[in-house]
Amino acid sequence: MRGLAKGWAPTFIGYSMQGLCKFGFYEVFKIWYGDLLGEENSYLWRTSLYLAASASAEFFADMALAPMEACKVRIQTQPGYANTLRECAPKMYAEEGIWAFYKGVVPLWMRQIPYTMMKFACFERTVELLYKYVVPKPRSECSKAEQLVVTFTAGYIAGVFCAIVSHPADSVVSVLNKEKGSTASQVLKKLGPKGVWKGLVARIIMIGTLTALQWFIYDSVKVYFRLPRPPPPEMPESLKKKLGLTE
Repeated sequence: MRGLAKGWAPTFIGYSMQGLCKFGFYEVFKIWYGDLLGEENSYLWRTSLYLAASASAEFFADMALAPMEACKVRIQTQPGYANTLRECAPKMYAEEGIWAFYKGVVPLWMRQIPYTMMKFACFERTVELLYKYVVPKPRSECSKAEQLVVTFTAGYIAGVFCAIVSHPADSVVSVLNKEKGSTASQVLKKLGPKGVWKGLVARIIMIGTLTALQWFIYDSVKVYFRLPRPPPPEMPESLKKKLGLTE
C-alpha cells in the first residue's frame, strides 16, 4: 500500500499548479483570441479557437509542472534514490543543477500540449453535440444537476481521446526521467512502435476518469460560486443574416 502512495507529494503539488494554470489560462486565452477574431469568426472557427487557447495555456502550465514531474518519476522509478520530495529535490539540484528539473519539459510539451488540445476542444464540441442531439431539452431548461451530468459525460469522452493522443509521448517522458543522459530520440528508438503503446488501456481508464472528474469539479465550483457558465456557442445574429437564415 505504501508503494502505491510513493511520490504523492510532487504529484499533488505539480498537478495542482498545472491545473490552476491550465484552466485559468485557457479561459484567458479563449477570450483574448475570441476578441481578436471577432464574434462571427470566433463561431465559425471555434474548434481552432479552442485548440489555440488550450495549447497556449498548456505551454505555461507545463513550466509549472516540470520540476514536480521530474521529482515524482525519480522517486517512483529509482529505488533507494529518495523517498520524499524533501529528500529528492535538493539531491537532484546538487547532482545536476536546475536543468535536472527541466530536462523533461520539451517531451512534456510533446505529451501535454496535444493532450490538452484534445481535452478542451473535444470537451467543448462534445458538450455542444450532447445538448444538440442527446439531451431532450435546451440547456437553459436543464437543472444544475443535469448540466453537471452532461459535463461529466463529455469530460470522460474527451479523456479517452486525450489518453490515446498523448500516450506515446507519456511513455517517452517516463523513461527519459528514469534514465540519466538519455535523449527523447534515443528513448523513442529504444521503445519502438509497440513499446510506446504499452499500458494504453490502463491509461485510458485513468485519464478518462481523471478528465471527467476535473471538468465535473471545475463546473461544480462555478455553480457553487455562481460564476458564469457560458452555454454552447450559438451562431451570431449578424452571421445568420449574412447566410439568409433569418426572416
